[in-house]
Amino acid sequence: MGPKGSDIVKGKVTPDSLPYALVPLNERSLDILTRHTPGLSRVFQDRRAPGEIKFGVGDVVAVTIFESQAGGLFIPEQGDRPGNFISLPNQAVDSAGNISVPYAGAIAAAGRTAADVQKSIVDALSNRAIEPQVVVALVDQRTSLFSVLGEVNAPARIPASAAAERILDAITRAGGPKGQGFDTWITLERKGRRESVPFGALVYEPSNNIYVHPNDTIYVYREPQTFVAFGAAGQQGQFNFDAWRISMAEGVAKAGGLNDTLADPGMVFVYRGESREVAESLGLDVTRFPGPVIPVVYHVNFRDPSEYFLATKFQMRNKDLLYVSNATAVETAKILNYIRLITATTNDPLVAAQNGVDLHNSLQ
Repeated sequence: MGPKGSDIVKGKVTPDSLPYALVPLNERSLDILTRHTPGLSRVFQDRRAPGEIKFGVGDVVAVTIFESQAGGLFIPEQGDRPGNFISLPNQAVDSAGNISVPYAGAIAAAGRTAADVQKSIVDALSNRAIEPQVVVALVDQRTSLFSVLGEVNAPARIPASAAAERILDAITRAGGPKGQGFDTWITLERKGRRESVPFGALVYEPSNNIYVHPNDTIYVYREPQTFVAFGAAGQQGQFNFDAWRISMAEGVAKAGGLNDTLADPGMVFVYRGESREVAESLGLDVTRFPGPVIPVVYHVNFRDPSEYFLATKFQMRNKDLLYVSNATAVETAKILNYIRLITATTNDPLVAAQNGVDLHNSLQ
């Protein structure tokens, strides 16, 4: 049971029904959907590697000062200590964003690189020390961190590396995912924006394996991708993808194909909620839909041999609904059977009574 395919195509709904938009599956609509496939590379379009690591409040740094010869500000004329340098005690960048260097005073460090801080210290000591040179090193990194949480073997806040790392590198540093790859999802949150993709999208579509930036949060979780099949499919119910993605053709096959005795091959549909951006790209009038999600019904005609190729390219998404309409002849047969049932209910007692009279007369 379900709506007639012709009613779906005509957009026939009752006044209280939820409106929807019908989209025939063709090369144009398929190209638009392919270009709008959800992905990290679409949401986070800055593909550049993160810049140099900068100090932040709480980071612990080490400062070593060199002079070209003894007798200067830091290196005495005589002494048992070898070398022409002095190492200051490790110190944290204070709440004002500064570190303290003798004879140089407070040196701004927060938001600056090691090279920037080194130059500031040299400039402050240049008139007092003998040809000073300075090395500033990050001892304990407490601010330039990213988090990897969820279904990984070693969730943690991880210091960003000076060498640019991508999301798969970050997940590897957290011990790798615990579960099956095709059931695993990755969510990236950055500066208030968030997007989720299947783990396979990072492996098989390298454009999604973008660089990790400090303060990113990567959440790994498991959720089997499923779709629901109704109508004149070979089987009805909920089916797992059992892969990181499947095509519509594979989805129909998982649902047992089309029922030979019931299905109308020209009336196969996929129900899905699309974003307003995608709906507008498909040329739909979104003004009659109030919310951010537009109910869209994609129509495929399997009577057309070429549309089988389109069905192999149309990617199913998690929670899609696949519906196969009954053939018109099936609906007609149901009506005829219903009429026959009513007729039989009325006629059978009369026939039985007449048979009883005939039997009685024959026995007379």
